[in-house]
Amino acid sequence: MYQHIRRSAYHLAEGSEPWIEDFRALAFPEHWHAELLELHNYGRDEEKRQLTLPTRRLDGVLQTLAPDVIVRPRPRIPVERGPEQSRRIAEDYWMYVPASATDPLPDRSLRQLLDAWLRTLGPRGAGQEPGFRSLLLASSAGLKGNLPEWQPVTGVELLTALVTDGGTAAPDPQQFQLATDALARRILSLDPYRFEGGELRFRAVPRGPRDQGAELMSQPLCRTVKRKEWWFSVVLNISLHTTPFDARPRLHLHWGVRRWATYPRAATKRLNLSYREATTVYLRPTIPWLPGAPATERYALARLRRDRAADTFAWSENDTAGILRGLSLAGNFPDPEQLLAEPGSWIGEGRGVRAAVVHSTRMGKHEIGTGFMPNQRAQLTEWAEQALPETAVRVPDLRRGRGKGIGAPDNRRPKPRTDEAKKTELLRETQARRANLAAQARIVGGHSHRNGPPLVEVRLLWQSPEVRKEAVAQFAHALGLDGDGGASAAAITDRDFDEARPGAPVVLEWRTEELTLRLRCLPLAEGLGDRLVPDPAVKAKGAAIATAIGERRRALRSWLSADGADPDRPELALVEIAHRSTFRPSTTDPKFAVRLGCADAGVLTQFVVTPSTDRQIDNADSIEHRTHSSWLDGLRQLGVRVLPQHTLGDDLPDGLQYAAIWMVKRRKDGPTRLPKHLPVAVLTTPLPDAVGLAAVRGWDDTAGEWVPYPRFLLGLVKQAEIDPDACAESDAQDGDPYPASSRVTGKQWRTNLAQQRKETSAFLQRVLHSLRGQPTALITHAQNSRLHWPWLQDGRIERDLIQTGHAPAGRLDDELRLVRVRGCGGRETAQWWGLAEPGKPHGQPAGFWAQSTPPPGGAPSRDRIFYSTTERPGTHAVSPALDRLATRVNAAGNLTSQAGTSAWNPTLVEIAVLGCHADDDPALPALGKPDEAEALALAVHQLRQAPDYAAALSLPLPLHLAGLAQAYVLPMFTESDVTPGEETVEPTDEREQRSTTGNDLDPDLMDAAGLTTEPETEMEEDNG
Repeated sequence: MYQHIRRSAYHLAEGSEPWIEDFRALAFPEHWHAELLELHNYGRDEEKRQLTLPTRRLDGVLQTLAPDVIVRPRPRIPVERGPEQSRRIAEDYWMYVPASATDPLPDRSLRQLLDAWLRTLGPRGAGQEPGFRSLLLASSAGLKGNLPEWQPVTGVELLTALVTDGGTAAPDPQQFQLATDALARRILSLDPYRFEGGELRFRAVPRGPRDQGAELMSQPLCRTVKRKEWWFSVVLNISLHTTPFDARPRLHLHWGVRRWATYPRAATKRLNLSYREATTVYLRPTIPWLPGAPATERYALARLRRDRAADTFAWSENDTAGILRGLSLAGNFPDPEQLLAEPGSWIGEGRGVRAAVVHSTRMGKHEIGTGFMPNQRAQLTEWAEQALPETAVRVPDLRRGRGKGIGAPDNRRPKPRTDEAKKTELLRETQARRANLAAQARIVGGHSHRNGPPLVEVRLLWQSPEVRKEAVAQFAHALGLDGDGGASAAAITDRDFDEARPGAPVVLEWRTEELTLRLRCLPLAEGLGDRLVPDPAVKAKGAAIATAIGERRRALRSWLSADGADPDRPELALVEIAHRSTFRPSTTDPKFAVRLGCADAGVLTQFVVTPSTDRQIDNADSIEHRTHSSWLDGLRQLGVRVLPQHTLGDDLPDGLQYAAIWMVKRRKDGPTRLPKHLPVAVLTTPLPDAVGLAAVRGWDDTAGEWVPYPRFLLGLVKQAEIDPDACAESDAQDGDPYPASSRVTGKQWRTNLAQQRKETSAFLQRVLHSLRGQPTALITHAQNSRLHWPWLQDGRIERDLIQTGHAPAGRLDDELRLVRVRGCGGRETAQWWGLAEPGKPHGQPAGFWAQSTPPPGGAPSRDRIFYSTTERPGTHAVSPALDRLATRVNAAGNLTSQAGTSAWNPTLVEIAVLGCHADDDPALPALGKPDEAEALALAVHQLRQAPDYAAALSLPLPLHLAGLAQAYVLPMFTESDVTPGEETVEPTDEREQRSTTGNDLDPDLMDAAGLTTEPETEMEEDNG
């Protein structure tokens, strides 16, 4: 068993000299000439005049034309004043360049570039006005006569930071770019990375001012998989991060794979691009973009957008490409039609500009696998470590923490080996599921037969006989029910199922010792499962879709009410629905409307997709597995969950319950497109004298009380009310998917967020007040919640304190403990591998991990940061020694590789015990035994290993349950989950794993509110 794991994370060695670099810098352009601001404010009313100049588009061009330039974003206006505003922050500049670099932009190139930029400063349509043209010429002449000068900035410390009151590093904003760029340049100076059959040669990738980090990408590699050639590149991301209570910031290295679109769609003879989102294209020029400019080894970025007027795709004029084309560089760009028709011919070596389109799932299947397994990840990292400065070292390896083996819960999922043992375990599992369902029915109330076993009614809303037959069989299988529910005794035929109607369904019934179960079977008739049909008379698409959803919602409620559904008696329905690919456009998918209508009638929904042999769907063979999994996911919505039992004994308080906070994303409201987030809370309380049974409740903020989980989910639909008038957005024109009227300015975004923070603060205070008097561990998620609850940010937190609003931070309530988990979103936890013995491949050990060795004499550790990894699912049996790169000659003399196999890596989850009652807590005499932070963290680790799931969860169970509430709030007609045109560099981590049904999504995949940033500044939007 692996005893240590290693992370690709690095900080300054203890007591070492700082890492210092010298730069030259250029001030922001409003400091150059007053005439430039006058040009930008031409024609503006006094109250709309700007004090700074828009540089976003010019920033992108500079990243392409000047390979050594580091471009900084505008300083952000804080949403509210925090401690970071009171700290000294080093003076910042617009652009930096290493002091050793040659002149990044000769005068001739700089003049050309600034001329093109000046033309973008005025308001729309001002280019032909004599007054503006006169001012433009004067500004251009004045600027050319006195070009801005670079000034020396010496002794910049890259990995040294101030420390917050909580003992956490607080780097200056520019360090997130300067430190990562400096390490990237050092890596580029290394010899190529050599592997069996070739080598990797890296180039820098342009990073925008808001991209906090550096990125390197190898040359495209070609591999033959299934007799066709496929292209991909290796990507290295370098980012700077902090860890709670650690005074040293750390650099992370993240390796991944970027796959290139290689073949057009057979039916259309071109790549299938998104009509709404831009598609990213990487360009590699063979000559400088501008005469006199330095030759660049850096990739360039451009984007293709749909031109609505021409019904084709064109290079976006609103980013780097727009200014480059204005510099008479159009000939350097591939023709979009040729690129989309023959994408493979533009990849690799060749004459002129080379281009590669990023693959997305909408383009079809790509035969190159994703990610790297740990052994090769370690080899790549060891090569890159050669570039570290002498003062930087790898963070210490993690050791196994307390607990046996992998730190499994006391009621871990059994792994029977023999057929007899598997049969026995199945009987135990189904009996426990029935007992759990009966217990939840009593908690919810409203059932019949109060003096006997409870009655639970469930609905099956089917559309195809195949799903209906399999769903009935799998319902019985999931709950261990004998017989066919009385179908044979009642001589029920297929015709009876077909003719069933609301109020007269086919009812199958099973009686067990624990409860009575009734399955009401109804065909989803009257077009209720068909595509939505927006009213063509409604001009605005958003309003038309909202109206169609409302109509279907009311129809479902009426239909189910006629069958006896009661909003005061939560029930479950398994609903058959067609595959989402059959609904075109995607906004006509009825799934969310069906969910809302059922919820209005008091019915929770779980979906199963109609079987199809269509090549794009091809799910007919998995119908048995899918229906079984869907029933299990549905029962979980009724609260049928198995709580992992901790192994800590009296090291945790008796009766400890677990609460979780999650920010659920609502729709973007109306024309403003402002994102709304709703805080939700879930409470899991172990039931006495019942192993694994728990009361799962959600916070009803309207009633101010905890309600059973099914009622909580149904209550959330009130947050998803869709007002057609609020969705009456004007259609995009001239190829712009976001018309000016729908854009969000920075000021609107900050105002909106400040209001949401106030609402979240009030919500937290109500929830925390309700938890008093009962030992509770409150579990939060860093990336999801810190934007709305700023106290969770690394720069704010202080040990054993809590702050929910503007009032000063205070000590925790006597019974409260605060735990924050952090996943790999934003690459905030490092990539890792288990250290193997010499000569053996590194692996992926599961376990609970600590940072330091326990103190002697059994004294509790003062560490507050721990880590969790889980076992690999049986469905991902990939060798840790998988080699993505090597090509070898097999016995037949043919080149072979493992490039077509996808990697899988569990996320390293950080568990930070932010607040507990340790031995130095003044309230301890009243509380009794002090808390051990490591014991709390181990309990949270065990909460990821729910026995009723085949694989471990990416989040602790209470947080997982809170995140699943998203399904009852977020409409289906918002932006797609995956942005076409961009591919996650490392999409094979645990956070990418979905349930087997595709319905019970991993909440860690959903909206990471804490990673969102303010939109571009207001003047950028004003100028288009």
